[in-house]
Amino acid sequence: MKTNFKIRTIWSVLFILIVFTSCQNDDKDLQTATYSTNPEVFIDGFTPGLIYAAFSNTDIFAFQVDTQVTYNNSSAAMRFDVPNVNDPAGTYAGGSFFLSVGRDLSSYDCLTFWAKSTTSATIDVLGFGNDLGENKFQTSLNNVAISTTWRKYIIPIPDPSKLKIEKGMFYYAEGPENGQGYSFWIDDLKFEKLGTIGYPSSTILNGLTKTETAFIGVTKQIDGLTAILNMPNAINQSVGITASYFDFKSSNPAVATVDTQGKITVNNAGTTTITAKLGGVNSVGSLTINCLGAYLNAPTPTLAASNVISIFSDKYANIPVNYTNGYWAPYQTTTSSDFAVNGDNVLNYGNFNFVGIEFSSPTINATAMTHLHLDVFIPNTIASNASLKIKIADFGADGTYGGTGANADVTSNPVGYNSSAFTAGTWKSLDIPLTSFTGLPNRLHLAQLVLDSTVSNLSSISNIYVDNIYFHN
Repeated sequence: MKTNFKIRTIWSVLFILIVFTSCQNDDKDLQTATYSTNPEVFIDGFTPGLIYAAFSNTDIFAFQVDTQVTYNNSSAAMRFDVPNVNDPAGTYAGGSFFLSVGRDLSSYDCLTFWAKSTTSATIDVLGFGNDLGENKFQTSLNNVAISTTWRKYIIPIPDPSKLKIEKGMFYYAEGPENGQGYSFWIDDLKFEKLGTIGYPSSTILNGLTKTETAFIGVTKQIDGLTAILNMPNAINQSVGITASYFDFKSSNPAVATVDTQGKITVNNAGTTTITAKLGGVNSVGSLTINCLGAYLNAPTPTLAASNVISIFSDKYANIPVNYTNGYWAPYQTTTSSDFAVNGDNVLNYGNFNFVGIEFSSPTINATAMTHLHLDVFIPNTIASNASLKIKIADFGADGTYGGTGANADVTSNPVGYNSSAFTAGTWKSLDIPLTSFTGLPNRLHLAQLVLDSTVSNLSSISNIYVDNIYFHN
């Protein structure tokens, strides 16, 4: 199985570990236009001014210029050596090729290149628009199949008119295949105008029509951004893109505004719908926000940080958390609409039946802790049969899911609360003695927290907010 690498690190601030530059002049850069229209990135060598920076935690020597293996007998190609699992040189190969001065790429409709590898593989991500700065127009092709023979690849530009001052020429990230490293080559890397790429459709929020409850001060980021373009082979190709490609609109800006980066800010009580366009064409997907007015924050924790192991709280430094919603198929219906109100982050579970929060990297030794704390808010009317059950899982001595023997996973018996424990529209602080979670042999390798509202296999709570999840003594 392929190692799962968190590509989201690419979208964060990156560390420049190794830099290559080229300094010869090129007539294509000496034009009267403000910005060069030179389409070349790597043709027998770096285009003028190109810089390479390896991403953090990568093998900084994963990229090399190769003069032995090239496409169509060219003099040089780009070679990328993906490390093995647990290679001390780096956990994966990845980096960005960018310019200090942007280029006008608005006359092209795609980035093209030829590629091959030492073995059949699936490259995690290839793209352009990553400039180690704002990455405003980052565009990515994910899970790119590559083989041992040279083949031409095309990454379409969703809206070329946006790329008038683009610095990010190319970027990549790839991890081991089945635990093993390998090498792949890229040659003739350049922007082109094919003229055979169909105009795009697009999605926001993964194409879903959503409705969410919000409060004054809530901020939320529009995600699920995709462009779908018809390629020269008549196949529709999806590419991941950033918010700057879109033109967002709020139907009622007095209630909530949305900026060019897709960040929504809720300002007043009322209702508004957020939509978007890409290249002047309506995107599929929308978000309707029903703002109820001022938000009531959860109680601020008062315990000393030295007495707390925090999973989710703005009061304390949180331990590493794998996820706050595992989306466990096939029976889970719970969705996440997490939000922040004036810097206070809150977990919001809609269509709630059960949800898993995992913190197994590393697991928690909670033998010195005595209680589990969490704050719960149910915004809607509470049914008389409402129930909230809480369980804790221990992953055993190996700290991984699915162990046997001494490494076997153990899940506690649930601690339950019925409807009388909660009042709609009011925060309820739960401080649960860890001794109440019977069935755990010890608390050495805690890894999961499970919240469950099912009664006779039906959900009894449709919507719930959770904040300040921590163990304490």
